[in-house]
Amino acid sequence: MHTTSSPANWQSFQSSHTRYPELGFTIDTSRMDIPSDFPDSLTKEIDRAIKGIQSIEKGEIMNPDEGRMVGHYWLRNPELAPNQELKTQITQPIADLKVFAQQVHTGKITNPKGGRFENLLIIGIGGSALGPQFIYEALGANSPLKTFFFDNTDPAGIDATLAKIIGTQGGLKSTLSLVVSKSGGTPETRNGMLEAVAAYEATGLDFGPHAVAITGDGSQLFEYAKNNAFITTFPMEDWVGGRTSVMSTVGLVPAALQGINTDDLLDGAKAMDDRTRSADIKENAAMQLALAWHHAGNGKGEKDMVVLPYKDSLVLFSKYLQQLVMESLGKELDLDGQVVNQGVAVYGNKGSTDQHAYVQQLRDGVANFFATFIEVRKGRDGESVEVDPNTTAADYLQGFMRGTRSALYQSGRKSITLSIEEVTPRTVGALIALFERAVSIYALLVNINAYHQPGVEAGKKAAGIFLELLQQVKGALTEQEQTADQIAASVQADAEDVYHCLTHLAANDSASVNYGNSPASDSFKAS
Repeated sequence: MHTTSSPANWQSFQSSHTRYPELGFTIDTSRMDIPSDFPDSLTKEIDRAIKGIQSIEKGEIMNPDEGRMVGHYWLRNPELAPNQELKTQITQPIADLKVFAQQVHTGKITNPKGGRFENLLIIGIGGSALGPQFIYEALGANSPLKTFFFDNTDPAGIDATLAKIIGTQGGLKSTLSLVVSKSGGTPETRNGMLEAVAAYEATGLDFGPHAVAITGDGSQLFEYAKNNAFITTFPMEDWVGGRTSVMSTVGLVPAALQGINTDDLLDGAKAMDDRTRSADIKENAAMQLALAWHHAGNGKGEKDMVVLPYKDSLVLFSKYLQQLVMESLGKELDLDGQVVNQGVAVYGNKGSTDQHAYVQQLRDGVANFFATFIEVRKGRDGESVEVDPNTTAADYLQGFMRGTRSALYQSGRKSITLSIEEVTPRTVGALIALFERAVSIYALLVNINAYHQPGVEAGKKAAGIFLELLQQVKGALTEQEQTADQIAASVQADAEDVYHCLTHLAANDSASVNYGNSPASDSFKAS
């Protein structure tokens, strides 16, 4: 017994289906139920988006808050860069990083003990870690360097990663550390580096001769690398934002070290860029994606996007897109200063694993989302066993994806399906470029700045205020027990903020606590 599509669905598929054969790529928006005349209602906005993308690629200031150009589209096509200096800033590091990776692989560059580097530790935060993590998970199965990440300032997480590295055959002495920070002042990255420095020194090793920096010229990290004899430094330009940096040295240095074909990655992105410059909406997959988001959420982000890649190697794609989309589109104000509270929430994991998890709610629960299926047509290299007569595991994976898509649509849940032939550097580059351009287009459609992050900066500022208070509270502790109210009065701060400082200090052996009947009656003293 099987079901078939209705003639209406078949016709909708024909008219909502765009293929790029040279990329093995297809987009299908037929299950979004977008009226054919919908683009006509956004003529002005679409024209603004097309002109805006052109302005970005010409090098106009598109991040007015920071007075910066937005140059990530030049990274895969340096000829677009508006002057020769910028072209050289792109092409020279690419040439240099290829030579560096080859020298590491061939043993020309060794660790100070004379052995080859066998491990790679990437120390970064946000796009400086998430992009390389996604690329490694998707494409790094045959990497000559086993790769690890410090992507948080969680000491237990750092310890767990260090234990894994120390447990490898080469240990820390054969581990190349890559520190990634544009300014060098990002606390999480700085903390991770200092934790790494301490770990190397605890085993009698100098960190510098095991380390490489990717940073801005003259930054704090640049100076630290120079003063501590790092192996080398690669540039990180201010016209590339962290969430769009995976095609820059941030992503290409680790990819090259992992043996991934960086030329193919860049070529796939360039090919997608070329295709999605078209002013013809039916030929422009990025415009179709942005319009689908706009239609689903009424131009206000009223629906979440659930990303479901049906391939284990793409498990981090939803996490990668979460940052790219939400940090770019989640804005309070538009470019005219009006309060708009824009954004598209993104979550997801992988199929078919999550058919046994949240797909139940997707079909039968609150209809506050649309799905984006990522189909990979090729199951595996080589022969497949039959798990049922004339049926393989790949057949099941396809069946689960198509079945889930149909079940959701029958229940009124909309979806987009993106298809690639297989997971390769070229197709991964194309997918990244597709979403980067869709984000740019959507931002232009709704008139927001996709390239700043005032909310992130506000969080950093608030964290700094808390850390200052933490030092004051630590200084106010005595051998006499005091409540949060008493210490708050002495440091002239909010009692709740002080209480959270005290419980943190108590949990980390910098204070002792005597619990009362409520937070107000808890008392603390120096340990």
